[in-house]
Amino acid sequence: MNLALSSPVLVGREDLLALASRRLAAAADGRGELLLLAGEAGIGKTRLLGEVVHRARELGFTVVTAAASPGDAVVAAGLLGDLASELARETGTASVGERIAARLDSGGVDGDSDRQRRLLVSEVADLLSSLGADRTLLALEDLHWADDVTLDVLGRLGRRTQTSKMLLVGTYRSDELYPRVPMRSWRTRLLTQRHAEEAKLGRLSRADTAELTSAITGAPLPGPVADEIYARSDGIPLHVEEFVAAVGGMPDTLADAVLGRAEQLSGEARRLAEVASVLGRSFDLDLLTAITGYGPGAVDDGLRELTERFFVQPRSDQVRYDFRHALIRDALYADLTPHRRRYLHARAAAAAVAAGFSPVFVSDQFERAAMPAEAFEHASAAARRAATMSAHREGVELYRRAFRNAPADLPPAVKATLLTEMADELLAVDHNAEAADCYAEAYRLHQEVNDPLAAAALVPDWVAVRHLLGADLAERTGALRGALPLIAFRDDPQAQEVRANIHAALSAAYMLDRRLAEAIEDGQFAQSIAVEDCDRGTRCNIDATLGSVLLFAGRLDEGLELLEGSISRASGWRLEGQTARGYRMIGSSMSMLVEYPTALRWLGEGIAYAERVEQFSDRHYMASHLAHVQWAVGDWDRALATADQALTDGSGITTRITALHVRGFVAFGRGSLPEATTLLTEAASLGEGMRELQRLSPAWWGLAETALLSGSFSEAAAWCEKGFEASARVRDAAYLFPYLVTGVRAYLGTSGATTAREWLTRTSAIVADRGIPGTLGAIGHGWGLIHLHEGQTARARSELESAEQFWRGRRRFWEGAAARVDRARCSPPGPAALLLASAREEYGAVGAPLPFSPPAPSSLSAREMEVARLVAAGMTNREIAAALTIALKTAAAHVEHIRTKLDFSRRSQIAAWVVAQN
Repeated sequence: MNLALSSPVLVGREDLLALASRRLAAAADGRGELLLLAGEAGIGKTRLLGEVVHRARELGFTVVTAAASPGDAVVAAGLLGDLASELARETGTASVGERIAARLDSGGVDGDSDRQRRLLVSEVADLLSSLGADRTLLALEDLHWADDVTLDVLGRLGRRTQTSKMLLVGTYRSDELYPRVPMRSWRTRLLTQRHAEEAKLGRLSRADTAELTSAITGAPLPGPVADEIYARSDGIPLHVEEFVAAVGGMPDTLADAVLGRAEQLSGEARRLAEVASVLGRSFDLDLLTAITGYGPGAVDDGLRELTERFFVQPRSDQVRYDFRHALIRDALYADLTPHRRRYLHARAAAAAVAAGFSPVFVSDQFERAAMPAEAFEHASAAARRAATMSAHREGVELYRRAFRNAPADLPPAVKATLLTEMADELLAVDHNAEAADCYAEAYRLHQEVNDPLAAAALVPDWVAVRHLLGADLAERTGALRGALPLIAFRDDPQAQEVRANIHAALSAAYMLDRRLAEAIEDGQFAQSIAVEDCDRGTRCNIDATLGSVLLFAGRLDEGLELLEGSISRASGWRLEGQTARGYRMIGSSMSMLVEYPTALRWLGEGIAYAERVEQFSDRHYMASHLAHVQWAVGDWDRALATADQALTDGSGITTRITALHVRGFVAFGRGSLPEATTLLTEAASLGEGMRELQRLSPAWWGLAETALLSGSFSEAAAWCEKGFEASARVRDAAYLFPYLVTGVRAYLGTSGATTAREWLTRTSAIVADRGIPGTLGAIGHGWGLIHLHEGQTARARSELESAEQFWRGRRRFWEGAAARVDRARCSPPGPAALLLASAREEYGAVGAPLPFSPPAPSSLSAREMEVARLVAAGMTNREIAAALTIALKTAAAHVEHIRTKLDFSRRSQIAAWVVAQN
C-alpha cells in the first residue's frame, strides 16, 4: 500500500536550520529573540519548526507549542488561550498557563477600554516573559490566522526576549498577508523596528526535489517520474510528499492526491477524518467522540490509522490533534457533500455547546450548519465579549456574523443597538463607510420605535465618521443641530448628558474649521449643562476641546487651565485615551502658537505618557509636532530625525502630514528646493482630503517660501493668497502669521511697495485682532521690509531690530535669522558686514545657505582694504605706514576714511569686519 511519508531528513533548508541553531545558542546565553519563518502554504515551515523544536530539546530547552486556526482571527486572544492550555499541561510551566487562562477569563479593570486592553496585553506578556528566566522555546504556528490581542502580546514579548533565555519562533503564510489581515502591519512594524527577524523558505530546486523524493522512498525515482513530480509540485515539499505517495497514477492536484490516499482508509477512519475536518485544523478528542457517537475504542483505532497514514498528528497531551497540514484538512472538507457538511456542523455545534466551548466557535458551527437563530445568539455574545477586550477587529467580524444570521423579525430596538455597537467597532478599525451606514440605519430604527433620545445619542459619533468620509462643516453641524430638537422636551440627567455631548461635538466641528467664536459658544454651553455625574470621558472631552479652542482664540491662560485640568482629571480617572488626547491637544496647539518652551514641556510629558500606556497613535502624532518645534527653534538635524522616526513608526495621516511639513521646511531652508516642493506637495495633497486648515496651510506656506527662495515671486504670492483666503474665512491667525513676511517679500519682488502695503494691511488686521502673542512680531517684520524697500533705512532698521528681538525671544529661528539679514541690508557697510557674518554663521550651524538678498559689497578702495587688513592684523598706524612705505599721516587718514565709510568708531570693529569679509 502506498503511504504518504515525511522525509527522514530535512532537505534544502540547511542554511535556515543553521540560523535557528545560532539563535538557540544565543537564547541559551540570555540573548533571545522573535524569529519568524515565512513561506507559502506547504513550503515546509512546520517541518523546519519541528527540527528546531527537536534541537531545542537536545539543548535542554523547555518547549511549548501552539498553533492558530483559520477561525482564530475572530477570537480575541484565541491563540493565547491555546498557548495557556499547553503551558498548563507542562509541569514546569503549569502555574503560568493557569494564570494566563484566568487573566483571559477575568472581567475588566478600572478605566477606559484603552487601559483595559493595555493591562491585559501587559499582564499576559509579563507572565510569558517570566518563562525566559530559564531556557524556553515558544513555537507558534500559522500566525497569519492570529488575532490582534495575541499579536500585541507576542510583539511585546518579542521585544523582551532580547534580554532573556527565550526564543520565540512563529510561522506564517507569506502568501496570505492580505491588507486587512492583522499580522500584516504587525509584522512590518516589528521588522522595521528590529524587534523581530524573518527567514523566508523558498521552493525547492529540481535537485532538492529529487533528493527529497529519494529520501521519502528510500531510492532514487526514475528520471521522468522525478521530473514530473517536480513540474507538478513546483518545488513545494508538501506537494512532493503527496505526489510521491499518490495512489493510482500521478494526480493533477494536491487535493486529488490527498483524496486518493483517503480512499485507501477504512470506512471508520475516513468518516472520522470527515468529522474532524469540520472542526478545523485542530480538533479535540472528546468533541470528536461526541459528534461521531463512536465508542472510545473505535475512535482510538481510527485516529491511530489516520496518524499512521500521515493525515493527523497528536499533540503531546494526546487529547488534541492537528491535521498534518491545513491543506490536507481543506481537501477533505471540500470533498464533503453540502448536506453532510451541514449535518456534521450541526452535531459539532450541539456538542460544543454541551462541552462549554467558546461562543465564537459555536456560532461558526451553527452558521455553517445553516442554523441562523442559534448562530445569531452566540455570535452576538462573542462580539460583545470581543468589544469589552478592545478586540475591535475581531468584534467587527463577529458582529458581521451576527447580522448575517439575524432573524427577520429581530425587534428594531435590538437591531439598532447591535448596529450602534458594530459601528463603534468599525470606526475603531477605520472601516468608516460601513460604520456610517450602521449609524444611519440605527438612527432610522430608533426613530421608527419612537426613541428620540437613543437616536440623538449616536449622532456625535455618526458625525465624526462622516467627517472622516469628507462631509463638510455645514453637513456636520446641520446633523448635530438637527439632533437637538429630538430631546428638546426632556431635561432629565440622561438627556442633559446627550445634549452636552452634541454641543461638545459642535464645538469640535467648529474648531477643526477654525470657526472659533462658534466653537467657544457651543463648548461653553456644553460645559454649563454637563451634569455632575455625567460620563467622565465626556467631561474631559468637553474641557479639552474648549481649552484648545481658547488657545487659538488668543486666550492662552484660560485654554491652558482647561487643558491642564482635563489631563489631570482624565489621568486620575484612568481614562488613558482621553489623557493622551489632552496631551496631544495642548502640545500640538502650543507648537503652532509659537509657545515653544511650553510645547516642549507638554510634548515631552505627553510622548512619555503615551509610550507608557501604549497610545502609540497619539505618541507618533506628538512626535511629529515635536519635530515641528525642533525645526522652529533651529535644531534641524534633530527635527529631521524625529520626523523620520514618526513617519517610520506612525501610520496616521495627520502624523504623516505634519512630519512631511517638517521635512519640507528643512529642505527649503537648506536650499534643496525640488525636494521641498515634492514633500510639501504630498503634504498638501493629503491635507486636501481632510479639508482642515491646520493640515493644509503649513504646506501652502512652505510652498510659498520655496517659490520665494527660487525667485518665483508670482508663484509665492499666489500661495500666500491661497493661505490668506483659507485663514480669512475663519479669522485665523495661528496659521496665517508666517504668510505676512513671505507675502511682503513676494509682492515687493513683483508689484512693489503699494501692493505689499495692501497685503500687509489686510493680513495684519486679522493677526492683530486675534492677538495671539507669538504671532504679532510678523507685523513689524513686514513693515520693516516695506520701509527698507522704500529707502526709509532708519525706520526700517528700527522695525527690523525689534522684529529680530521678538523672534529671538520666541525662539523662532527662521524669521529671527532672516530678520538679521534684513537688518544688514539697511545698515552701514561695517555693521552690515558684522550682521551678515553672524547670520551666515547661524545658518551654517543648521546646514543652510544664506537666504534672501545680502547687502551690497563694501565701497572701500583697494588701498583702504589693504590698510583694513593690517588693522585686523593688530598693527598700529606707525606699523602700517612702515609696512606700506607711506607717511604716518597718510596711514592715519586711511584708517579714518575706513571708519567713516563703515560707520565704525573703534579699530576692533574694523578687525571684526575684515574677518567677516573673509
